[in-house]
Amino acid sequence: MESYEQLLNDAYENVNVIEGAGERFEIPKIAGRFEGKKTILNNFFQIASHIRRKPEYFLKYLLKELAVKGFAEGDRIIINAKVSSKKINPKIEQYVNEFVLCKECKKPDTELIKEGKQSVVHCLACGAKHPVQTKI
Repeated sequence: MESYEQLLNDAYENVNVIEGAGERFEIPKIAGRFEGKKTILNNFFQIASHIRRKPEYFLKYLLKELAVKGFAEGDRIIINAKVSSKKINPKIEQYVNEFVLCKECKKPDTELIKEGKQSVVHCLACGAKHPVQTKI
C-alpha cells in the first residue's frame, strides 16, 4: 500500500490546470459582421443568457446607448448601421456594471426587480439591494 504523501503527489500530477484569467465571471465579447450598411450580431442571445437578463431589455439599452435602430430576427440582432465591436463591447460592460454586478460584493448573482417605479438590483449572494440609476 502506498503512503498518503505518494497518493497526494499522484493526485496533484493528475489534476488539470484550468486556463483563464482566474475570474469567475467573464463577459463574452460580441461576435458580428457587416452586411452592406447593417451590422449582424450573432451571439447576442448567448450573452444575454450568460448575464441572466431578458434580451429585450438588454437590446433596448444597447440600441439606446449606441443611438441606432435595430431589431431581433430569429437568433440574431440586426442593427441598421455599421457599428464596430470596439463600440459595442464597452456598452455591454457598462450594462453589466450597472444592471448585473452587485455594488457590494461585485458578484454577478443578481436579479433585476421592480419596486414601485424604481428598478432595483437584488444580490442573491449577499442580499444587498441598490437602485439602478439608468432608465431603459
